[in-house]
Amino acid sequence: MDKATKDLLRSLPSMSTLLETEEVADWLQGMPRSLVVGALQAAIDDARQQIIDGEVDEEFSAEELLTAAEEELTRRALPSLQAVVNATGIVLHTGLGRAPLSEAAIEAIVEGASGYCNLEYDLETGERGKRSSHVSELLCELSGAEAATVVNNNAAATYLILRVLAEGKEVVVSRGQLIEIGGSFRLPDIFSASGATMREVGTTNRTRIGDYEKGIGDETAILMRAHPSNFRVIGFTEEVSIAELADLAHEHELIALDDLGSGALVDTKVPGLPDEPSVADSINDGADVVCFSGDKLLGGPQCGIIVGREELIERIESHPLMRTYRVDKMTLLALEATLRQCFDPAEAVETIPTLSMLRRSTEDLGHAAQALAEKLRATVLGEEFLVCTDVGFAGGGAMPEHELETVVVQWRPGELTASDAASSLREAEVPIVARVRDDAVCFDVRTLREDDFDAIVDGVFGVSIGDEEEEADGVSLPVIE
Repeated sequence: MDKATKDLLRSLPSMSTLLETEEVADWLQGMPRSLVVGALQAAIDDARQQIIDGEVDEEFSAEELLTAAEEELTRRALPSLQAVVNATGIVLHTGLGRAPLSEAAIEAIVEGASGYCNLEYDLETGERGKRSSHVSELLCELSGAEAATVVNNNAAATYLILRVLAEGKEVVVSRGQLIEIGGSFRLPDIFSASGATMREVGTTNRTRIGDYEKGIGDETAILMRAHPSNFRVIGFTEEVSIAELADLAHEHELIALDDLGSGALVDTKVPGLPDEPSVADSINDGADVVCFSGDKLLGGPQCGIIVGREELIERIESHPLMRTYRVDKMTLLALEATLRQCFDPAEAVETIPTLSMLRRSTEDLGHAAQALAEKLRATVLGEEFLVCTDVGFAGGGAMPEHELETVVVQWRPGELTASDAASSLREAEVPIVARVRDDAVCFDVRTLREDDFDAIVDGVFGVSIGDEEEEADGVSLPVIE
């Protein structure tokens, strides 16, 4: 380290010097000392590192360090988990929390979680109750299953089923269904952890009922279908229906397991998109156990739902590991409210945000996009906003690779690149997450509420301040006049 660098390091104001300033004295009146000292130390450490890295050649003043410390205090005061505007058009965006809850679910959480509730208390008998009882009857009525229970996510549901019903035994599954989903969840790894042995049959693109039958041996416990949540196999393909699989399983006194992944309890038919497997259809077709997620096509909170034969559900619920995967009161409050909405499918598709967003027509989206574009044009002068057709996706492992026709408001910033503008939008007071295409920022209105429009206008206005007006080059997306 040369002499100049050492001199700069020695010149850094000390912690004691900073603590004696009037500004810091004011901070200490309203904030814990540990928080203030931590922010000051972070500012000093950052300045020291800049000097060591040769990024500065002048002394840092106390004022500069105090400014940096104030920014650090502001950052630490903000919650890490915060609401964002989802302008990506991906309805079930895993990174953004998947399914937004319905008003009924939110009201149920507020009412039930703000005080005490009968989570594990039977009000009729005055004795301890079972937490899953609050939703099990509803799940049975909606699916036609004999019994139901809930765990914290569908990965846990799959693991528990295999651990409880097939530990030390074999499970026959198609080679084309050995899925891997986000977060490095691999079905073969779940098999290994559960103690069940995976027996692959068929090929990647074609598996017949005869393949399953040949795979059955003395140690077989389960015949399994795993829904390919995040990919499609197209072309020369063949797969076995759950009805065929259940018939074969019962012929050999085995269990038919259907891991539906996204799972649908109400009709999710969307024009131009394939039908998703229905939980009720799976039960009607003979599946003994069915598991699926609560925060995908159901549109509820994160959880894993298991429905099926009463004897099998009881075995799962009585296993010691069940306690490690159980859900809390807020999940059950939101799930119960969501399930009650599902009894009226016409209401559900209007009041459950996931279903409502998926079914929005391009005509409705076009009107919303025009309204957003007009707000932007009226506030952010000198910038061009075009309403264009585009495509989006359901996301969250639902309807993989199938495109949703949608409408976006396209913005090509002045001097900024689209990527830089999108990055700045994520740092807005209300973070805005949009997608970038053809060097333009695209706000997909499918996943926007009308309440989000003002946040987008404020965010774009903040990003555009200081940019020179520049005529946008060609637009790749079809423009709606």
